[in-house]
Amino acid sequence: MNTLKILLTATTAVFAALGGGCAHPHSIADGARLGPFFAPGNFSGDPHLGILRRVVVMPVWAGAPGTAPEAVAALDEVVLAALQRQNRFEVVTFTRDECRRRYLADALASSGALPADLLETLRREHAADAVLFVDATVYQAYKPLALGLRAKLAAIDGSRLLWTFDQVFAADDPAVANAARRHFIGRDRSVPADLTGVALLSPSKFAAYATTAMFATLPPVMPQRVAAGQ
Repeated sequence: MNTLKILLTATTAVFAALGGGCAHPHSIADGARLGPFFAPGNFSGDPHLGILRRVVVMPVWAGAPGTAPEAVAALDEVVLAALQRQNRFEVVTFTRDECRRRYLADALASSGALPADLLETLRREHAADAVLFVDATVYQAYKPLALGLRAKLAAIDGSRLLWTFDQVFAADDPAVANAARRHFIGRDRSVPADLTGVALLSPSKFAAYATTAMFATLPPVMPQRVAAGQ
């Protein structure tokens, strides 16, 4: 009996270590289920986005000093995946190769001066209604993870900004940690232990949470049938 008790205790300890302190995803004391949860607050936008059929997503710009270029480039796919899951409009990409070829830069900052022909080029070549810029203003890939995201969604004619966002997600904030772990709860039900603590150790998983939280603040897109009736 003592041997069985020791084995059970050891197994529980392993699951707790993997799960960031939670031995089972249904623990009633788990902050990833009870909160508090972080909610981004530094954003603004129109009440609705009107009819946006197609948006061009620019490469992520490295605004954080000393950030490895390959680390920021890896965020391109994370941003694209999170935006596509919103299913608000068709998304097309302006690649880093294309940006280098046309403008001699890997990416363009949302807060910098844009090439004079950029918006017209995107409108003409991609039939775009808007363009999205994303900057990584903070990038800390070691514990505690941190990612700052600044984004601007601009009408393709340059007349106005439809939505802006500027927020730092820091894993040492308990509310951010809870929200990041909650993002991954239930994604792999074949695993008996709660492994959501990996979201606080993996830069790519933490970025997946942060970009999803960012794009959740986008204004709704007006259905075409409603717009047509106005």
